[in-house]
Amino acid sequence: MGASLRHDPELCRQCREIDCLTRCRPLKLNLEQARKERDNLLEGRFSTVLTDCTTCYACEEYCPYQNHPFYLLVDRQEELGVWPVPKPVTRQQILMMGMRGRLERKPVQKPLINMCFFPMLVGNITGRIFEGASTIVGSDVFCNIMWLHFGKNSVIRERLPQAIENIRRYYLEDSGVDEIVHFHDECYGTYTQLAPAFGIEVPFKSIHLFEFLVRRLEELKQHIRPLGFKVAYQRPCSNRLSPHTQDLVDDIFRRIGVTRVEREYDRDNALCCGAVLRGMQRDDEADRVQRLNLDDMAGAGAQVAVFNCPFCLFTLGEAAAKKGLMPLLMSDLCRAALGEK
Repeated sequence: MGASLRHDPELCRQCREIDCLTRCRPLKLNLEQARKERDNLLEGRFSTVLTDCTTCYACEEYCPYQNHPFYLLVDRQEELGVWPVPKPVTRQQILMMGMRGRLERKPVQKPLINMCFFPMLVGNITGRIFEGASTIVGSDVFCNIMWLHFGKNSVIRERLPQAIENIRRYYLEDSGVDEIVHFHDECYGTYTQLAPAFGIEVPFKSIHLFEFLVRRLEELKQHIRPLGFKVAYQRPCSNRLSPHTQDLVDDIFRRIGVTRVEREYDRDNALCCGAVLRGMQRDDEADRVQRLNLDDMAGAGAQVAVFNCPFCLFTLGEAAAKKGLMPLLMSDLCRAALGEK
C-alpha cells in the first residue's frame, strides 16, 4: 500500500479508555466491547467497526496520543476488502476524480489560495479580504483525502505525492511562494496532519483559512460593521484533523459581531452533514442526522447557518434555507461584515 502509517500499536494496547471507540457516537460500544474490537483491528482481524464506521473522522480527534486510529481503520478496510461505499460507486469516483495531467506553469503571488477541486467557488475569492490573491484549483492539485470515506488509503498514497509535486513544480517553484492558504479544511488537514502520518513530505507551509481571515479582519477592522446575527456553525468532518482552529471560529465571530448560538451538535459533539452517509446508501441515517442537525440550529435561534466545507454547503444549504436559516460560507460572512455581500 505504499508509505507505512505512523501508528504505534503498543500505544493502543496500553490505552485504558479507548476513546476512539467508546466516544464514537454511531458505534455505541461499551469499554469491554471496545477493547475486543480494538484488539481485532490491531491484529488485522475482521471487526464490526469496519462495517459500522460512518467515516466521520471524530476518532482522530478523540485519540489522546495522536496515534491515527481512523487511518489504521481505513487501512484495515482495504486490506480485508470492506467497501464503505458500494464498489461501483467507488470505482466510478476514483476514475472521475483522477488527475488529468493538463497543467501549465502559472505565476502566483501571496496570498495563494488553494481551492482544491472546487472551481465553481473561485469567484468567491474577491473583495478586500482576498485583495491581490492568486488561486490554484483542479484535479491535478486535488488533495485526495476524500478516499478516507471510501476505504481507499492506497489512492491517497498514490495520488497525494503527485499533487504535492504538481503544486511545487507548476506554481511555487518559479514564483518564490512558500506558503498556501487552504480554503477547505480537508486540504489543510491533508498537508498538516495526514501527510505526516503517511510519511509524505510537504515542501510548503500551510495556513488555515480561519487563520488568514483573522489576520485580514484585524488589518481591515476599521471597515467592519458588526452584523448582529445569531449563527450556527456546521463543523465539517475534516476539521477533526485540526481541532485547534475551533478557537479561531469564535475569534472570527467576535470580530464581525455575530453570536454563535449554544446548541447540542456543535464543537466536539458536531454531526456530519450526511453526504457521506448518502454515498454509503444509508439514507435513513442520513435523513436522521440532517434532521437532528438542522432542528438543533433552528431550535437554538440561529438566523444564519455558517459553513466552511463547500460539500457541507451543497448538502445542507437548501434544507437550511427551508428552515429559515441563511446558508453562507465563512468567508462570505466576513465579506458581508465589510459591506461586500
